[in-house]
Amino acid sequence: MKNVYIANDHAAVDLKNELCDYIESLGFHVVNLGTDEKTSVNYPEYAEKAAKAVLADQGSLGVLICGTGIGMSLAANKVHGIRAAAVSEVYSAKLTRQHNDANIVCIGARVIGPETIVEAFLTTPFEGGRHQKRVDMITDIENRESK
Repeated sequence: MKNVYIANDHAAVDLKNELCDYIESLGFHVVNLGTDEKTSVNYPEYAEKAAKAVLADQGSLGVLICGTGIGMSLAANKVHGIRAAAVSEVYSAKLTRQHNDANIVCIGARVIGPETIVEAFLTTPFEGGRHQKRVDMITDIENRESK
């Protein structure tokens, strides 16, 4: 069973709790990395924690939720090896898996109806083939920038 690491800020506690049950109903094992409190927290801390967990668990995926999904994606993408995509509709959720081999999806609790987006992301495999070259190019940029 594939692990899905989920983390959120204070704006997304209720949505995260709903999504945990929903993701498990899709056949995944959910690892909740918080927060479970509605008092203000700093989303970069949760994004980094989830991103590192995804990297440490080969084949796992992540779901990050804040008000818009944008802040979480910016923070997660600072972790070497992460390809996090902020999406707000199903088509982009599918294509970021198929074409970009994204390992984290970031969604906004104040923006969208996320269940179908999360399902599309988690159940869509990376196509590889012609897209692998582009993912390798992204990794090359990351490797050059980290030196």
